[in-house]
Amino acid sequence: MTDAAVMALPAGFWLWPEDQTWAQPLAGGRVRIGITALGLKASGEIYMCRPKPLGSEIEQGRSIGVVELSKSIVAVKSPLSGVVTRVNDALEDRPELVHESPYDAGWLAELDPSRLDDEKSRLAIDEGAIREAMAQWALLNRLDGA
Repeated sequence: MTDAAVMALPAGFWLWPEDQTWAQPLAGGRVRIGITALGLKASGEIYMCRPKPLGSEIEQGRSIGVVELSKSIVAVKSPLSGVVTRVNDALEDRPELVHESPYDAGWLAELDPSRLDDEKSRLAIDEGAIREAMAQWALLNRLDGA
């Protein structure tokens, strides 16, 4: 993935800047959640990815699942609160999908958001805000070439 691609989100995606996770609004009011390419660049190779089970109640900024890296297990923080309505079962056998296709096949879970109107203001939504938030996060995390 090119440096420019690492620093961008597809159109229509929202960014939780603190933890480099994204939310994609879906038809019917649900949102799909995943990890940004920039967050993946910082974390390194993921060997296991386990979203919270169906029906789990998630709070914004709290764990929506865990990933196993080479030397640690890390919580993936959710950009929005809600109830898990679907998980990406493909990640059980192919956790590499998170790296190979972070905005498509590598998503983690889908939520029925519970406080979207209140929490949306804490997300970077427009292209300029996303670009600025990602650049600042890369600088703070000393990611050269991002």
